[in-house]
Amino acid sequence: MIKESVTVLGTGSMGSALAGAFLGAGYRTQIWNRSHDRTAALVAAGATAHRDIADAITASPVIISCLTTFDATRDSLRGAEGLTGRDLITLNSGTPAQAREFARYANGEGARFLGGAIKNVPAAVGNPDTLLYFGGDRDVFDTHTATLGVLGGDLEFLGAEPDLAALYESAVGATLLPALLGFLEGAAVLASRGLPASSMVPHSVKWLQMIESLLPVLAGEIDDRDYTRLGSSVELFHAAVTDDERLGAETGVDLSWHAPMHELLSRAVADGRGAQSITALIELLTTRQRSTL
Repeated sequence: MIKESVTVLGTGSMGSALAGAFLGAGYRTQIWNRSHDRTAALVAAGATAHRDIADAITASPVIISCLTTFDATRDSLRGAEGLTGRDLITLNSGTPAQAREFARYANGEGARFLGGAIKNVPAAVGNPDTLLYFGGDRDVFDTHTATLGVLGGDLEFLGAEPDLAALYESAVGATLLPALLGFLEGAAVLASRGLPASSMVPHSVKWLQMIESLLPVLAGEIDDRDYTRLGSSVELFHAAVTDDERLGAETGVDLSWHAPMHELLSRAVADGRGAQSITALIELLTTRQRSTL
């Protein structure tokens, strides 16, 4: 059975995955991309491509934008009519302030706005465990829950503030680059001995699982401002700074990206926090905000 029409703006890797999921679920799928030739594969699969973004907007009651940023989405929509009475859902990158500004723009154009984030790679779109979370107009979320469920089976409405998805995206995403850099560093250390990166994957997985098990403890110490329960002190990490320097010299691996972390540890020790859990570093990261709590 052919279902309602849905429009996807942007057919990059993630946008194409979204449109493909809608096609697979039987939705009449409208697509638009700034480079029209990038829509060919989806058209062959049954999507309708529009050269004019205004036509793509008016073709569906719900528009899902998967362009790179809020600015890119707004630039693409600039001058296009037809948003009045439609539901506009974004799945792009950006800061909370940009999300709030975009929500004001969308509402000013007569659209209802829901800001979202998809927490997985394009290949995982549609999987039961793929998480999408949203903030903004609750009625938009409730109206299109079944449609959004095509993209992933784990949906969460964070609240009415339109910037909540961007806020959590920034907060949760902060873990990604340091974790990837750590893995790359480990691979470089092993390579200095002629060992393959694949040999550490099982051990890295176990290490990440251990970190996962500690997250509730870390969060509890931070929320309570009681930096005593973890057992891994600031001083313990600070004492390992010289080991980092020796490892870099021994293996020839550039560990200069550690310098800001080392500086933060030194500041915490100088601040008298050496015996506290490593979670106490949040006091240095958010001194201005937390001093008023």
